[in-house]
Amino acid sequence: MQQTSLDGLAAPHPTDRLFFAVMPPPASAAQLAELAADLRGRLGLKGRPRPTSHLHVTLHHLGDFAGVPQQRVDDARAAAAGIAMGAFETCFDRVASFAGRPGKHPFVLLGAGAATGLAMLHAGLGARLAVAGLGRRERAFVPHVTLLYDARRVPAQPVEPLGWTAREFVLVHSLLGRTEYRVLGRWELVG
Repeated sequence: MQQTSLDGLAAPHPTDRLFFAVMPPPASAAQLAELAADLRGRLGLKGRPRPTSHLHVTLHHLGDFAGVPQQRVDDARAAAAGIAMGAFETCFDRVASFAGRPGKHPFVLLGAGAATGLAMLHAGLGARLAVAGLGRRERAFVPHVTLLYDARRVPAQPVEPLGWTAREFVLVHSLLGRTEYRVLGRWELVG
C-alpha cells in the first residue's frame, strides 16, 4: 500500500538522513579501510568498501526525511550538548555479515567486550534524546562499523583487534543516494 500525504499526493521520497555517530580519526579510518580491502580479497567479497570518510559507529538514527527538518536538528544539538563524558577506547575484534536486503548484506566489524564506552555514550545520548522528544524505538545497540555491503553473508570470525580513542561524537546529515556526509555538530568527550 502506497503512503500518501493529506492532499492525496504520494509522500515525498526521503533524501536526507540524520544520525549521531562516533567516527575514527583519519589514521584509524585508513587502517579500517585497509582491513576492508584485505578481507574483501581474502573472503571473495564483491561489494565496494565504504569510503574512508564514511566509516563510523552509529549511536542513534534520527530518521530519514525529504529535506532537513531544522527543528529536529536544533533539538538534537541541544540534547547532545548535555552529554558529559570523557574520552574512551574502542576495540573491534571480529567481522560478520548482518542480515540485510537481499543481495545487500552489511559486512561489519564488531566491537569487543570493551565496547562499554560506546554503550554508555549510546545510553546517555538516548536518554537526552528521549527527553527532547526525539527518542525512537531501536533494536539493541550492537557497536559496529560497516565496511561494505555484499550479496554473500559471512559468518562471524575473529580479526586482529583494531580500535581508537573516541574523543568526540558528531551529528551527521547523510544525503541519501549521493554518498555524501555533512557534519552538523561536533561534541568533545571531555567530561
